[in-house]
Formats: sequence, C-alpha cells, structure tokens
Amino acid sequence: MEIDVKTPKYNLTEEEEKKEIVRQYRALLRCLKPKLKQGDRELLRLAFEMAAEAHKTMRRKSGEPYILHPIAVARICAEEIGLGVRSTICALLHDTVEDTDLTLQDVERAFGSEIARIIDGLTKIANVVDTNSSQQAENFKKILLTLTDDPRVILIKLADRLHNMRTLDSMKREKQLKISSETVYVYAPLAHRMGLYSIKTEMEDLAMKYLEPDTYHEIAKRLAETKRERTRYINEFIRPIKEGLVKAGLKVEVYGRPKSIHSIWNKMKKKGVAFEEVYDLFAIRVILDSSPEKEKEDCWKAYSMITDMYIPSPERLRDWLSNPKSNGYEALHTTVMGPQGKWVEVQIRTKRMNEIAEKGLAAHWKYKEGAHDENRFDKWLTQIREVLSQDVSSIDFLQDFKTSFLAEEIYVYTPKGDVKMLPVGATALDFAFSVHSVVGSKCIGAKVNHKLVPISHKLRSGDQIEIITSNKQKPNEDWLNFVVTTKAKTKIKDALKEEKRKIGEDGKYILQRKLEAMGAAFSQGNIDEVADFYKQPSQLDLFYQVAVKNIDLKELKDEFQVAGDKLVVPKPVKPAESDSRAEAEPVRTSQKKDNELIIFGESSDKIVYTLANCCKPIPGDDVFGFVSTGKGLIIHRTNCPNAARLLSNFGHRVVKTKWAKNKEISFLTGVKILGLDDVGVIHKITNLVSGEMKINIAALTVEAKEGVFEGNVKLFVHDKEELDELVSRLKKLPGIEAVERYDTELV
Repeated sequence: MEIDVKTPKYNLTEEEEKKEIVRQYRALLRCLKPKLKQGDRELLRLAFEMAAEAHKTMRRKSGEPYILHPIAVARICAEEIGLGVRSTICALLHDTVEDTDLTLQDVERAFGSEIARIIDGLTKIANVVDTNSSQQAENFKKILLTLTDDPRVILIKLADRLHNMRTLDSMKREKQLKISSETVYVYAPLAHRMGLYSIKTEMEDLAMKYLEPDTYHEIAKRLAETKRERTRYINEFIRPIKEGLVKAGLKVEVYGRPKSIHSIWNKMKKKGVAFEEVYDLFAIRVILDSSPEKEKEDCWKAYSMITDMYIPSPERLRDWLSNPKSNGYEALHTTVMGPQGKWVEVQIRTKRMNEIAEKGLAAHWKYKEGAHDENRFDKWLTQIREVLSQDVSSIDFLQDFKTSFLAEEIYVYTPKGDVKMLPVGATALDFAFSVHSVVGSKCIGAKVNHKLVPISHKLRSGDQIEIITSNKQKPNEDWLNFVVTTKAKTKIKDALKEEKRKIGEDGKYILQRKLEAMGAAFSQGNIDEVADFYKQPSQLDLFYQVAVKNIDLKELKDEFQVAGDKLVVPKPVKPAESDSRAEAEPVRTSQKKDNELIIFGESSDKIVYTLANCCKPIPGDDVFGFVSTGKGLIIHRTNCPNAARLLSNFGHRVVKTKWAKNKEISFLTGVKILGLDDVGVIHKITNLVSGEMKINIAALTVEAKEGVFEGNVKLFVHDKEELDELVSRLKKLPGIEAVERYDTELV
C-alpha cells in the first residue's frame, strides 16, 4: 500500500501547516482504530504533543515542518507493517532523544521503560569510537543489538528509512547516492529477511531511481507503455483459473501484479536479455480463504488444477509450504506456460500466509500463539545474538552480517535428521562450526549424502552432512577464504590469534633480551616505539614477526638512542612518502567551498587520481571519488559492482567528483556484440567504428559458434556520449542482436 507522500510545500502559511499536521495525525489515528484499547488514545495524543513540541522549530530539507516525518513513519508502521499502538508511540518519538532537548528519562517517565528501551535502540550514536568504521556500520550494529531484545526497533528503523527514501528528492546528489547505497546494501535485504516484501521492493526501486536514473526511467516508461496489453493478458490468463477453482468449491481471489523495476533490471542483467524478453514481467497471486487445518491441502489442490490448465516448468516449483523460510514466508510458486507462449509466475497462498508475506514479522507474531515448535525466525535471532556477543569491528561485522544473515538460506540435515539453517554459499566447514566450534576446528572432511567431499564443498538445500574430524587438525589461514558464516570466521580468527600468541612468546623473549642489552627497559612505551618503527599494527604482530624472523632487530641500535631507560628516536621514522602524497592532494582539493571536485580540465594537473579497474569510468558517467590508503583518489562509477559497499561502509572517504569536458584525452572502454554469423559482419563493425566514427580500436576478438557470433571490442572513446552513439549505431547494423558496454573489469 502506497502512502501519499506530500510534495515539498514552501508556500504554506503557519495556519495551513498546522491544519496539515492535524490532518496527517488524524489519518494515523484512523489506521490504528481497530487496535485502540482504553487509554491508548490519550497516550498517542501525549506522544504526538511531545514530539510536536520537541521538533517545533525544526524543518526538513524540503522546507516542511519536521513533525510530518515522525507522523509519516508512524503511519508506515501502522498501515504497511501492521504494528500496534506502542510501536506507533515509539515511531512518533524516534528522533526526539537524538535531535532535541527531550531526554530518555523524560520518555521513560511518560511512557515506561519498554518504550524508552526501544527509543534508546533507535537513537543513533553521535560519536563513533572506531575511526576506521563509518558511522553507519557502528549505528547499524547498535540497532541489531537492540533487535535481538525487541525486533520492533528494526521494524521502526525500516519505516524511518522507507520514508527518507520516499522524500529523497530534496537532498543533495552525494547524500542521495550515500543513502540509496546504504538502503540497497543493508536495509532492503534486512526488510526482505523480516518478511516485508513490498517494503523491500519499494526500497530497491527508489534506490535504483537515484543510483541508475536512466535505466530506471527507461524501464518505468516501457512498463507504462505495455500496461494495457499486460492487463488484457492477465485477465485472459486468470479467467479459467478462477472459474475452475470456484467450481471445485474453493474460496479464492486471483489477481496479477507487475514485477518491480529493480527485479526486472536484475533479470535483464543476469540473463543478458532485453526488456521485451524478460518473460515474467508479472506474477499472478492466488489467495485462498482456508481454515488452518486445510491450508496445505487447499494450496496443493489449487496447484494441481492450475497445472492441469497450463503446463508448468519442472525446475521452477518452489515449495515453501513444507519448508517455510526463516522469516515465516509460506507459499507455493510455480512458473507455467500461458497463452501466446509466455511464461507466467503463479504464487499460491492462503489469506494468513498472504498477511505474513505482506506484513512480515508483525503478522508472524499475531499468528504465533499456539505454534508448537520454536519458529525459524527465533532461531535466526539466536544466531545473531551469538555473533553480537563476540568482539568484531563494525565494518567486518556489517560485511559478515550481509553474507551470513541477509542471504537466502538453505536447509541441510545432520546424520540424525535434524534440520540446520545456513546461508546460501555455506560450505561443509560452515556446517561443522554450526554443530560446535570444536567440531569445526578439527574438521578434515565431510560426507555429503554419503559421498566424501573436501571441507570447502558448497552445500545445497536438502543435503545430509556427516563431519569427519581428526585430533591432529587445526584451523589455518586458508579456511577464511571459503567459509561464509560469521560464527565460523570468528572461531577461525580466534584460533589463529591463539596460535600467533604462542609463537609470539618467543619473539617477546628475543625483543626483551635485545632491549635490555641496549640498556632500555622492556616497558609498554618502548615496545610501542618499536612496533611503530616496524609499522606493526599491534604488539602481538610485532612479537610474531620477530619470532618468525621477518623482523631483524639489528637496526634498533642504529635507529634509536637510549635516554635513562627509554628509547628515543633521534631522527624521524622513514615516512612512506608516495602514500601520503597520493592522498593529500585530492583530500585538500575536495575541501573547496562548493565541495565539487573537477577531475579533468584545468585542475587535472594538480590532482592525483586513478580510474577504477572494476568499472572503467569514462567522461559522462555518473561517478564518485574514493580516497584509498596508498593509492590516492580512485574514480568509480555510481553503478559499479563495488559502489554500494564503498558508499555504505566508507562514506567519510567519498569525495564528490565531476567531469570537465576534455576532447584531448581518450579512455579505454569495451563493448560486447552479439549477432548472427554472416559474411562480412566483422568488416561492417570495423568500418563503422574506425572508418565512420574515427574511434581507435585497442583489441577485437570474435568467437563464432553454430551460426552465432560474440565479439568483444576494446576501444578508446572521449566520453559517454560518443560511446552511446556508437552503441546505438552498432545496434542498427543488420544481423546485430545486442550490444552492451562492459560493466566489469576489462581483461
């Protein structure tokens, strides 16, 4: 359900603003009406008045009164997530403790400790302790700590993020990029994990609108153009299904919905097809009104009847009835061949399942009373709790959290038949650590479905695994390359650290003798001086490197003098000049008044920069600069495969960048051409590129196979306009089916 988001109003009088605030507050009360108990209305009124008073002098970037934001967030919580009165109170007050004079104690006095605790979880950290992490990662870790006590924190946080995304138009471009990247990197997968599918898809679509505006608007336009014929097709497809199911005595609603722009774009990229060839642009939902004991039976009955009418694709059946997802999602999905030779996805579920799919967790708890087993969502929370109790840096934590907890899960079995849930991509070693850390540490192999496999073997849903151990085995550095679960990574790192500490004991003794021979004390200060001199991040690393003979302590005599019993450096430690120079220039330049950084043109001589290999930007691409340690400024495209991670995790090292027109410099880029293998096709391509457009070709490879050819051309262009023109002219050549730019590294 889409909330009406107000467009920025700069011209409202004070009186009109007050009316607008009251109108929005009343709309909030209307959607909570069925849930209101005695005394709730007064509590809501108090929360609204406290928030309105606290935010009364504040305005959003769009110019509207700030209080409209908490009300909108509260409405998303109530209408779209289905949360109750207490959560709505928290949503109304979610920004007060951080941004206004209101304190946590004030909130606790008015509403009690439960609401105060949730708001504390929502309050962002003002000062980040770990300077290497971005504030976002630190903040996110704090939210998750509270999530494990009370998942409402994360649901309100998702509502807050959704409203920020809906009103992102009034923000600066670099803010739009950063917020969109965080959303697509962390918040959309989290919404998906919480079962909030409509919120997840809306977040992805909105993020794409800012990260890849051209593609977004192009797909939106094509969807609008094909809407009428799609509607006609859906109606034709649905009619026999509805008639058949009703005749069989099932109470049913059937409707079609278009796929999200983001998921259509993903399909186009993954399968390398044009918009017209994305076969399932829409999904059909079959919602049954069944009693709890007949739900599964009715769903399979409906499936059987639909697949009698339309032939199903055998590998596209997804059964989440027998094995629901950990976020509670239950349904049957199949893809069938509809009229006119088009594939159509059909989702079959009951009203209860549909509410859980739409409202996620909130609905999950509504139906949870009387559930006989500990549900899978609770198991997921328990796993997060375990990880949070370990000491991990925020950036590592965010990265691990994504791979371990936000990925889709697989279900595997122990030899006794117990189910274990692991993220997609998990290996036999991940499974061993999920059984017990000792089993993981001693694992030398596994039997998957009674067949011997190495510990790096990737598991699939339904596998049964037996772990083989040996007392002689111990973790090694290579293991970190193939485990994906946070538990396995942490335990391996701990074991390696312990091993390092044992070896380091020898190094510690060698250093102690060396210092004492020089007449210096074996003190904390002196050890730090030596660690600093050899550029070692910690004492443990210093001791270890000395023990394994990577560091020779002979230099100490020449480099240090001893005053009393302290080491003194008479001359400065050799600086890594190239590193600092590469970084200093771009950083200083980025502090210009308008915070614009011109890459090419007049200032290009002064700025040290490199173009990222992962996305090969050219003038005209939307880009950002990233200040990297040792490599200076690196320019990435905003739709680069690594962009979301860099913008989310290291926002403080991102510099706003801009191209200046410069026709003298050429940039290496590449296009992939697919077509029918015809006589003279190579000549046509080279004639257009070199002859007509005067573009230099760096390399050209062509592979023809069974009448189809694939050509890869590396060429030097001046800017994106020139590349776009080339692509469109190549597409017009007879026999050429598809032309696309390389998005990944040019090899």
